[in-house]
Amino acid sequence: MLQQIAINDFSSTPKYVQIYNSIVAGIRTKDILPGDKLPSIFEICAEFDVSKRTVERAYDLLKEKKIIDSTKGKGSYINDLELDRQLKVFLLFNKLSAHKKLIYDAFVEELGTSVPGPDVPIDFFIYNNEFRLFKNLLLNHAHGYTHYVIIAHFFDSDERAIDLLNTLPKHKLIVMDKLIGGLTGKYSAVYQDFENDLYQALRDALPLLGKYTTLNILFPAYTYHPTAILNGFHRFCSEHGFGARVVHDLSSVDIQPGNAFINLVEEDLVRLIKCIKDTTYQVGQEVGILSYNETQLKEVLLDGITVISTDFAQMGRTAAQLVRGDTIRQLKNPFQLIVRKSL
Repeated sequence: MLQQIAINDFSSTPKYVQIYNSIVAGIRTKDILPGDKLPSIFEICAEFDVSKRTVERAYDLLKEKKIIDSTKGKGSYINDLELDRQLKVFLLFNKLSAHKKLIYDAFVEELGTSVPGPDVPIDFFIYNNEFRLFKNLLLNHAHGYTHYVIIAHFFDSDERAIDLLNTLPKHKLIVMDKLIGGLTGKYSAVYQDFENDLYQALRDALPLLGKYTTLNILFPAYTYHPTAILNGFHRFCSEHGFGARVVHDLSSVDIQPGNAFINLVEEDLVRLIKCIKDTTYQVGQEVGILSYNETQLKEVLLDGITVISTDFAQMGRTAAQLVRGDTIRQLKNPFQLIVRKSL
């Protein structure tokens, strides 16, 4: 509780008001909960070098506002009451991309239109999949928020990232895009089920895949993409009799008829199309393309690229609804197959 109190000796605000404001702010951000015991007057005096009368005035004001109750010999405790809650969101993405922009725009719009009153403050940070920057942002900036909305993808250092996330109050945490193994406590999430999403999308595409004998998934050797995607890929190919090949380097692949390719990153899609154009094979007939993540460009590229994609805008809207509703839930985000000519 002492950590929630901030006193600035150079502020024109009286110190007893600063103590009062600190307690109220902690209640609003749920860092201080009903039933929590306040430090004794002596403890605050010793910690902040303030007079006994200063602390008494702060506690008298808290009692006057019915925020605390005091019992002689037992101390002062936070009452179970609703203060006007002022939302403030710490929003942390692993990178900037067209898909992340869809999440961000939907999140901001939904939160702005759904919450009455002034705009909700959102502090937005990017860590570029770098653990060191992720750590710096959490340790030095993630303080005083009602909610922490985080996409956690790393090339490595996953265990250290989990340790850091476990220091956050779980009732304030909303994880987006993927569930994170090793997190303790109850927290909210809007996630993709990577293994089952891919498996089901390939099953939906089975009538179109019948013209191919081998499925290739372009999966970078050094990536933050979950290996659960590969689990779904191998399970589908095994159950339905397709040859299965995981391709780490497209330059080693000889494009042959009867092959369909699944790409995860946009750079691989561009390289794949260039490789196919160097052959006489027709996309959607002799060779097929199935691309992760919908973009407007894929609607027109090669007269349409078949896509498997989560609904990124819905992910942002759902996360905002969890902030607004202040409930702890873990929700699977919608995933769909969009059929076009490339398959």
